Amino acid sequence: MSGHAHSNSGVDKQDAADLKKAIATGQAKESASNPVYPIVCYCMASILMTVVNKFVVSGANFSMNFLLLCIQSTVCVSCVAAVKKMGIISFRAFDMQDAKAWFPISFLLVSVIYTGSKSLQFLSIPVYTIFKNLTIILIAYGEVIWFGGKVTGLTFVSFVFMVFSSIIAAWSDVNATLNEALPVTNTAMNFSSLQDVRGMVARLNVGYMWMLINCVTSAAYENIPCFYTGCRCYTAARRHGTTLAFGAVLTMRKRIKSTGFSDWDSMFYNNLLSIPVLAIFSLIAEDWSVANLERNFPQETRNFLLFAIAFSGAAAVGISYTTAWCVRVTSSTTYSMVGALNKLPVAASGLIFFGDAVTVGSVSAIAVGFFAGVLYAIAKNNQKKADSRVAADAIIPLANRR
Repeated sequence: MSGHAHSNSGVDKQDAADLKKAIATGQAKESASNPVYPIVCYCMASILMTVVNKFVVSGANFSMNFLLLCIQSTVCVSCVAAVKKMGIISFRAFDMQDAKAWFPISFLLVSVIYTGSKSLQFLSIPVYTIFKNLTIILIAYGEVIWFGGKVTGLTFVSFVFMVFSSIIAAWSDVNATLNEALPVTNTAMNFSSLQDVRGMVARLNVGYMWMLINCVTSAAYENIPCFYTGCRCYTAARRHGTTLAFGAVLTMRKRIKSTGFSDWDSMFYNNLLSIPVLAIFSLIAEDWSVANLERNFPQETRNFLLFAIAFSGAAAVGISYTTAWCVRVTSSTTYSMVGALNKLPVAASGLIFFGDAVTVGSVSAIAVGFFAGVLYAIAKNNQKKADSRVAADAIIPLANRR
């Protein structure tokens, strides 16, 4: 009896040790977690990161986005290194060969997160979230052109709804801006009012320009790594238009496979290699004069703003890992559907926390974009099942071979 108890105790200790090792290396088995927990954590992290980043870049005179992203990456690397030192997680030490192999991905990521931060600075969260759907279309047709991918009928219908939701969002955004800028009285507009309208329209144009560049760079981030490595990959664009795309797990699958990176390895190298690039661009392109630093970090809000930047960098660890966690413990169907459904609360967060105009147009755009995302997730899952059946039919049973 005692021998049996002793053996059970030994098995329990071994299981606990194996589980701790899996968590530390970012390779926990699917059975180790309830899918509800990673899904909730992923959604909460997405909303949190979007809201915090919008708050940071929404200052009236804020213009140092490269510095912001550099601080975030530095804090992220510091947090990961600190947790590793505590023995909670584990990842490989820095290696120059791995860094050279990973650098093109990190450089592309810098372009994605910078253009994302600029578009989020000038556009509202609902508009930003809805327009990120257009990246999916660019990625899909990039796959068709470069990798022989295909667009099914249902996928094309979802693209139509994505474009339609973007048109509604843009119309609602411009309309709300003009209503805010124009005088409410019936008196004739003066020169000052016209200047206000001109300034707001120019700001919107800048926002949509950065949004377009962000969609193109995001699509390049999705497709170019596969073209560079000569692979044929089918990627499902996330969100997570969420959070300025701090780590697109599905797009880096080929590179992860070639380097043998775990989730923590990918996160560490992505952020570490981004720091010098962001720092150099900040020193070259941004104004480091005392006057401009005062404008970007006013004395009355400086401490809270720096805390928010540091917090967003630490939270980047959370969203990067919850994304990978969600991918590991859920099916591809569940994950793609979560990504589609998550756009609704992320878009709604702008209406709740930043007082974005709640109009028929804005609500309709969110609803149509949400429907388009769900339709796209269903289409991709149907396409995956069809591809699996074709692959299975192509296998010739041994009994039938001659």
